[in-house]
Parts: sequence; structure tokens; C-alpha cells
Amino acid sequence: MELRHLRYFMVVAEELHFGKAALRLNMTQPPLSQQIKQLESEIGVTLLKRSKRAVRLTAAGGVFLKQIKEGLSQIDQAVDMAQRTARGELGRLVIGFVGSATYEIMPPIIREYRNRFPSVQIDLRELSTPNQIDALLNGHIDIGVLHPPLGNDELKSYTVKKSHCVLALPKHHPLTEKARVHLKDLEEESLIVIAKEAWPSLYTEFNFLCEKAGFIPNIAQEATEYQMVIGLVSAGMGIAVVPTAAKRLFNLDVVYKEIEDFPLRAEWITAHRKDNRNPALKHFIEISDQHS
Repeated sequence: MELRHLRYFMVVAEELHFGKAALRLNMTQPPLSQQIKQLESEIGVTLLKRSKRAVRLTAAGGVFLKQIKEGLSQIDQAVDMAQRTARGELGRLVIGFVGSATYEIMPPIIREYRNRFPSVQIDLRELSTPNQIDALLNGHIDIGVLHPPLGNDELKSYTVKKSHCVLALPKHHPLTEKARVHLKDLEEESLIVIAKEAWPSLYTEFNFLCEKAGFIPNIAQEATEYQMVIGLVSAGMGIAVVPTAAKRLFNLDVVYKEIEDFPLRAEWITAHRKDNRNPALKHFIEISDQHS
């Protein structure tokens, strides 16, 4: 028994006329009549009562029609869902992200992705960069928004945003009154920094620039995300160098100032396994690229 036989029967049952059914099916009447007889022979039941004047459904034919309509509808739905899934329009996408990506990076990307692909279930997980790398390699997330470097050949990455960095100060700190601030002015200050394991490139580059300026930074406290860094600055625990996105953490007790000739850049990337075959991933990468 083939699906086309069921569809042939359904059309004949709807029309109750072989000639009209044949026209709908774009075929001639004799082959259609033969296919219906073959179907009846296969299932061992008379489905249609034929006479010279009319075609009627038998009781068995009525029951069979009801059931195959439901079955064919489910099959059509299954085909549609399979095709939409293959196109990345249906399914599930698990996205990891660092907390610092929640202000300027994630909102526009997620908003556009949901608008374009509303039937894809999005699972968001806030994870540190090391934990995202592990989750990517273990297949627990499809894509991550994190900080470089990755240090793994199984992962493919794209830069999604670069931002210069500014100095965050308690509002009554003496440096807030200075017209121009240079990196050397931080030499005697207690510094709050994002921990190396959380943002290795930023940590390493900042230390390098300080040493290049002639001093070793006095790191008083480390934090895993700059939300915590700003909180500690607000509490008077020290000063910090943070990405400009930190300004979105509106805090009346913190003042932000530019550092003269300061090349430090914060970078966010997206990363995924090279062998990830989730069709929904492709569209997310395309949208991320558009917003980079």
C-alpha cells in the first residue's frame, strides 16, 4: 500500500464520481479505478459501492476515509515540520553567554532571531568563558557568546563586538577632578580587575600595558564579571578599567573617565563546534554577523 493510493481513495470518496476525481488528480479514469480496486484487494474490504449511476461509500469505506484523513493530515504535518526543521525554522537552540554580553550584544540579536524564527525554542544559559568552552565541546550548548582566546581547534569563532575601555572611579575620587588621566596615574591605586580565568585576554593585555608604562598594577580585588567590579568601585574598594558598556550599569556613585592614549580593547566572540549540524545555528550566526 502506498500513500498515493490513500490520496486517490480520499479524492474519489469526496467526489463520489470517478470522472471528477480523475480530473482533480490529473489522470484518466481507468487507471484510477484500477488503483482503487488494488487498494480494496490489499486491505480485503470493499470501500466503494459502484453502480452505473452512482458511487457510494460502504460503511467500511466511511470509517476508512475518516481514519486516513486524520493519518494523511498528520503525515503532511510531519513532512512540513521536518522540512522546517531542516531549514532551521523549527527546533531548539541552546545559547551560552557571559554576563557582560547582556547589555549591548545579546538583546538585539535575540530580538531579531525570535522575530524571524518564532518557532525555534531558545534556551539561554549564563556561563563563564571556561564553562562555555567545556559546554561547547561536550555538546551541552550549540553556540556561545564569550571572550577570546579559545585555544581549541574543534571550535570556530567570529568576533561579534570590540569596545574600548574606560576608567571607573568612586564619585569622590581625586582622579575625577583631573582634566586628563594617563595610565601611569593608576600606579599607586588599588585596582579591581576582572579575573584572568573569566576574561584572559583583557586581564593579560591590561597587565602588559601597565608594565609597558613602567609599573606593576596593584590588584586589590578580582571579580568574574564587570557588574561585580562596578559594585566594588561603588563601595570604594578601588578603581577599575572596564569596557564602555559598563556605563549602562547606571550607578550614581561611579564616574567614568577616558584614559589618554589607552589602546586596551574588550572583545566578545561567538563560538560553536565545527561539526555542529543544528540547522537553527546557521541563522543565529548570520544574525550575529549582521550585528557585529
